[in-house]
Amino acid sequence: MLRKLGVSVARHRLISVLCWAVALAACAATALFGVTGDSLFQRLSSAGPSVQGEAQDAADRLAGPSGQQTESLSLLAHPTDLSSPDLAAILDSATLRLQQVDGVTQVINPLAIPPLPDGTPNPAAAPLLSADGKGLLLTAEMEATDGTVSDSLLTSVESRLDVAADEVSQLDPEAQVEVGGAPLVVESLVAVAESDLQKGELIALPIALLVMLVIFGGFLAAGIPLVGAIASIIGALGMLYAFTFVMDIGITVMNVITVIGLGLSIDYGLLMVSRFREEFRARVGGEGPGAPAGRPGPPVAEATELATGELLTLPHHRHSRHELMLQAVGGTVNTAGRTVLYSGLTFAIATAGLLVFEPSIIRAIAIGAICVVLIAILTALVLVPALLGYLGDRLLQPGLLTRIPGLGRWLTRFGDIAPEEGVFSRLARGVQRAPLLIALAATAVLLLLGSPVLSMTVSNSADDAIPPSSTQYDFLTTLSEEFPLATAPRVQLVSSAEQAAAAGWADDVAALPGVTDVSPPVDQNGYWVSRVNVETHQGMEVVREIRADPPDFESWVGGADAQAVDYLDSLAQGAPWAVLIIAVATFVLLFLMTGSAVIPLTALVISAISLGAAAGVLVWGFQEGNLSGVLNFDPDSISGVDALVLTLVLTFGFGLAMDYEMFLLARIKEHHDRGESTRKAIETGLQSSGRIITSAALIIVLVFAGFATGELMQMKQIGTALAVAVLLDATLVRIVLVPAVMTSLERVLWWSPRWTAPIHARFGLRE
Repeated sequence: MLRKLGVSVARHRLISVLCWAVALAACAATALFGVTGDSLFQRLSSAGPSVQGEAQDAADRLAGPSGQQTESLSLLAHPTDLSSPDLAAILDSATLRLQQVDGVTQVINPLAIPPLPDGTPNPAAAPLLSADGKGLLLTAEMEATDGTVSDSLLTSVESRLDVAADEVSQLDPEAQVEVGGAPLVVESLVAVAESDLQKGELIALPIALLVMLVIFGGFLAAGIPLVGAIASIIGALGMLYAFTFVMDIGITVMNVITVIGLGLSIDYGLLMVSRFREEFRARVGGEGPGAPAGRPGPPVAEATELATGELLTLPHHRHSRHELMLQAVGGTVNTAGRTVLYSGLTFAIATAGLLVFEPSIIRAIAIGAICVVLIAILTALVLVPALLGYLGDRLLQPGLLTRIPGLGRWLTRFGDIAPEEGVFSRLARGVQRAPLLIALAATAVLLLLGSPVLSMTVSNSADDAIPPSSTQYDFLTTLSEEFPLATAPRVQLVSSAEQAAAAGWADDVAALPGVTDVSPPVDQNGYWVSRVNVETHQGMEVVREIRADPPDFESWVGGADAQAVDYLDSLAQGAPWAVLIIAVATFVLLFLMTGSAVIPLTALVISAISLGAAAGVLVWGFQEGNLSGVLNFDPDSISGVDALVLTLVLTFGFGLAMDYEMFLLARIKEHHDRGESTRKAIETGLQSSGRIITSAALIIVLVFAGFATGELMQMKQIGTALAVAVLLDATLVRIVLVPAVMTSLERVLWWSPRWTAPIHARFGLRE
């Protein structure tokens, strides 16, 4: 079926390319301009991961009966003279202008709130005044639908607050004056995400092209994987736009999925182009499967059995070379395309394990990533073969770079078609001289790299991940430092008991380690609420301490840190199921591909050790702050390894590891099925696939590294960790550890229970 697909696509290449062009144009148009007036970036959300737990129950009770939702914008001024009559006049005027806007439900001016009858300040004004008494917040609350304010309402309120901000700045040039709020934070983060995406693509795509130019020696062959990658990016953006109508798509979701699609498409395109040149050269003569270097190709009327096992009779007419090209495309799709299909399926299975987790953001990433993998597979099986059909013979001709004196000879030697003897075959033989010793040494290196995991602290940093380049960074920083009562509480005590009992609970909590202050309980919607102030990065520990010794009346512990605890506990509950699903599905798939029960087990164990090393680098670099200088972040803002980052790194890292495992195993199995011994099959399989694995890994490492230079902390961590994971997997693991382990187990490598033989014979996946 795959062979017929390849031949058909190449034969009808014009129709195939036109269909892709129309589909991609539609995806690009919907992502950039939308179908309802909003582009993809306008429909993204910045909501952090959350689950339904005790903290959410507390928030629901304090919110009261379901009613009108609101969002707010505020004018911040600090430091300034709050007793100035001119300042009061400016705020009064701004209040009147804001009250005239349709959709504004309330304007709160702290200077207009009268004191209590005894002359003391009104507690209602406290959250809007700075702790040092030298600043204020003028807040306008707006109607919202599903947490979103209409663009016209947001623009009207923001413009009026900007006018007031200009007037305050003219009155007091020394004051810091900012306009901010949750809707503007979303806009700023989306802008940063868009900038990061553009920056990452501008870094990744040219570098990827340069590497592929070195690999293939010409622009045509190098451009095909790049065209496939661009098509995948556009398709991914269009797909994400469609998903925004059925679920919340966050900023991190978009960037993660785009990066994964870009990396996989380049990998798959590289494999397809390389195999096509092998297949075509095998049919017309020259180096390739079944045609040793320097030996002429088969005569035109001769029946020839190729390395792929097909019997090819070359026709007697002037289009015979064109038919050879079509058959080469078919052979490519039937071999490399099948590997792409298995690899993509494995990656999709690993990603599907994320669906067992409760947080909607993880489910959104899982669904989006599965769809992006499907797009990457389609580009490899349909778009790339169509382009191969167009270029055909030109891909066998030396590229322009090979004509450069000195450089050309080196590029020709490097090439993309591996000779029977080379660096990787010599490396394999070297490893096979002492396989057990080398396997133990490589494992020791990986365990050493992973040792920082022993001190890993898992956290939820989504609420603290506002990059300095955000337009709201100054507003949020000043708000946190000078207006502590105006920020959402890190820890909050909520109870339905009597005030005295609530006050006693607050006193008990105040004595806990990490707690700096607990406010007296105040009535809010029929519940007594106390705000708990904690030391930096100690909130989650405090929440666990409070919940470990609950009072004897109905109570809840809420706040941002309590939500983080609920989120992490939810991930911990889902993790065993996710691991089980991924491990079982991967084992079954690798068994169906190889017929061995030993190979899947070794692949799973080796991947776990390799991912542990990547997680160790994540802890060392971010939690311990050793990469702060290189990647330009404040190590004091990092409380630990972000739970979402860790989940995605382990899942996608495993998927990419299996990607390269498929590349290598497909070749080893191919040579073993031809009758080669296990040792020889490992050697020739590594020699056949080593260049593609290392080249593809180099490109994807550069892609991830490009996105690691962005501003969003979560993407910075994901990009860095995945770059390290792929680098380790494609070098130390895939080229040294895997051949060493497979050689050490050569006597039992292809073993499986007898009862599984009929299963493999019936359902086995073969090249």
